[in-house]
Amino acid sequence: MQEAITLTVLVPFAMFYRGNRSGSTMCGPRCVWSEPSFSFFVAIERERSLFLFVSSLESAMLFAKLLPREGNFFEMFNQHADYIVEAARAFSKLVANYSDAHLRQQYNQDVDNAERAADRVTHDVNKAIHITFITPIDREQIHSLINTMDDVADLIQDSAETMALYDVRFMTDEIVRLTDVSVKCCERVRDAVKLLSRIAEPAVAEAALKTCEEIDQLESDADRIMRAAMSKLFREEPDVRELIKLKAIYELLETITDKCEDVANIVEGIVLENS
Repeated sequence: MQEAITLTVLVPFAMFYRGNRSGSTMCGPRCVWSEPSFSFFVAIERERSLFLFVSSLESAMLFAKLLPREGNFFEMFNQHADYIVEAARAFSKLVANYSDAHLRQQYNQDVDNAERAADRVTHDVNKAIHITFITPIDREQIHSLINTMDDVADLIQDSAETMALYDVRFMTDEIVRLTDVSVKCCERVRDAVKLLSRIAEPAVAEAALKTCEEIDQLESDADRIMRAAMSKLFREEPDVRELIKLKAIYELLETITDKCEDVANIVEGIVLENS
C-alpha cells in the first residue's frame, strides 16, 4: 500500500516537470512546466484506482481475520454433545460387563477416546471465540456452555479411571442405577443442545426448556439414589477400604448429573435471552 501512495503522490510531479535543457535535476529559472495532457489524467486515474484497490484488499483481509475460519458454534456444540453421549454409553457398557477383564479394558478405551475427542472440540470452540467477529450468542455463554459440557465428559472418564485405579472388584446395584441416570442425563443434554440453533422458533424454545426440566428431575433422582446408597454403604459395608472406594465412585457418578444440570441451566439462560 505504501508503494501505491508513493506513486499517487509522485506521478503528477513527474508528468508536470520536464527539467531544464542542461539536464540539471535542480529546478531553477530555466525549468519548464508542461500543461497536463489527457494521458496525464489517464495515468492519475489509473494510480488512484490502484490505490483504492489495494486499500480495499487490505481492509477485506483485516475483516476476514475477524471471521471464523471453519465450522460454526452450534455444529461444534452438537459434536461435543454426541461425544458426551458416546462416552456415557461406553461407561454404561463398562459397568454392565465389568466382570469381563477384556471388555472392561475395551470400554475403558472407548471412554478415553470419546473424552479426547470432546477435548478437541472444546479447544476449537475456545479458539473460535477469539477469531469470530460476531457470535450467534453471547461469548460468555459460549465459553460457559462448552467448558461445562467438557466437565461432564471429564467426569465420565474420571469415573472409569477411578474404578481401575481403586481396583474395584464388583459393581453394586447403586452404581448401576446411578450410571443409568447419568446416561439419561447426558442424552437429555444432547437433545437440549441440538435445539439451540433453532430457539428463535417458539415451539423449539419451549421444547428446549422442557428438556432442561427433565435434566433437573433426573439430577434429583440421582441425589435420592446417592443418599440411599451412602446410607446403605455405611450401615452394611464392613471393609473400610471397600467403603472408601465405593463412596468415591458414588460421588463421581452423582457429580456427572450435577454437571448436566449446570449445562441445563446455561441452556435455559440462552433460550430465555435469545428466543
